[in-house]
Amino acid sequence: MTGHRDSTRRKPLVLLVDDYPDAREMYGKYLTFSGFAVVYASTGVEAIERARDRQPDVILMDLSLPVMDGWQATRQLKTDPGTSAIPVIALTSHALGRVAEGATNAGCDGFITKPCLPEDLVVEIRRLLDTPGRSHSRTRPDSRTRRRRSRTDAKAKR
Repeated sequence: MTGHRDSTRRKPLVLLVDDYPDAREMYGKYLTFSGFAVVYASTGVEAIERARDRQPDVILMDLSLPVMDGWQATRQLKTDPGTSAIPVIALTSHALGRVAEGATNAGCDGFITKPCLPEDLVVEIRRLLDTPGRSHSRTRPDSRTRRRRSRTDAKAKR
């Protein structure tokens, strides 16, 4: 592909996980304005469900969440073969170096301290999506393909 953007190419899908509605709204609107499609979750449990169902290109994960925190959700996503290749960017108001190290150990591919400018999120998302060897966004099957594969796999096991 040449350097120009193909207008028929689908928008990268971002899963935005934050328990504060205002943060979801602000970041979500800016991401949409910046050319991304956005789906939302407000708990770690919802994040795992959405990631499995929607197969986003990248996940923005608040680490302090109710029900299941972002640390545990990220660990589960990174150990699940169906979601392990999805890059996760940690979002947190904790700026200590140990927090960034812990996020990396949990499986996060990037780290941003809140509050942050929405364009900082866009820069980090694009950095991860443009990283060589990250083919998740280009090879992600749509939901119909995943369902077809599941049925085919089930028939083959019989």
